[in-house]
Amino acid sequence: MRVAVAGGTGLAGRHVAAALTARGHEPVIVARSRGVDLLGGDGLDAALAGVDTVVDASNVTTVSRKAAVDFFERAGRNLVAAGRRAGVRHHVVLSIVGIDRVGWGYYQGKLRQEELAEEGAAAWTVLRATQFHDFADQMLGTVPGPVALVPRMRAQPVAVREVAETLAELAVGPPRGLAPEFAGPRVESVPDMARRLLRARGSRRPVLALPLPGAAGKGMAGGALLPASDGPRGRQTFDEWVAETTGTAVRGGAAARG
Repeated sequence: MRVAVAGGTGLAGRHVAAALTARGHEPVIVARSRGVDLLGGDGLDAALAGVDTVVDASNVTTVSRKAAVDFFERAGRNLVAAGRRAGVRHHVVLSIVGIDRVGWGYYQGKLRQEELAEEGAAAWTVLRATQFHDFADQMLGTVPGPVALVPRMRAQPVAVREVAETLAELAVGPPRGLAPEFAGPRVESVPDMARRLLRARGSRRPVLALPLPGAAGKGMAGGALLPASDGPRGRQTFDEWVAETTGTAVRGGAAARG
């Protein structure tokens, strides 16, 4: 089966492509580095020719509602329209657990991405996953300086490889609509994740847990980004991921409580 992977060179997309290849399918990478522009539409029709399924793992780095909605609106519309012209039968979207419960700017863009898939001509599947293990590292790089400012929030982090494997399975299977939420094995405090990652790297940089403002911040701190129902769970813990990526075992790791 030929499966187009939008954002196929990104963090999640490249693992989706690898998982499809391992299953004997042919991934078609949709990315600017491959001559395909999601936002402008250039190269999309040629990339989707003969494709059975599209997996949308495209992404933009922003906390701005306007920027996020603009990106996912333009990219999603172009991808859905090109898929319709190419006769794509199945449109799969990688999304995030809890975006309908937390009114954060970026999440408004992800909701629009989901809506466009649902409104398209192809049958659709949306997989909402929790934050990847890499999320703690991303937060450490958000505000440079001697003190790391990390949002006070609870997460149930999951290995990106495991999410990608699930996306590959969904892509070659029948449409599922809103698939069961996929989460990691343990609930964690994100500031504590950041501290353990720094410790494993031999860094003494202090971490300050920063409360985010408004209802969105309260929701994140209170667990609104955790799965709301039973569903598939990943196997790799955050501490195992840290040990794998740094070569150092985590000392004093503990799941978040409350």
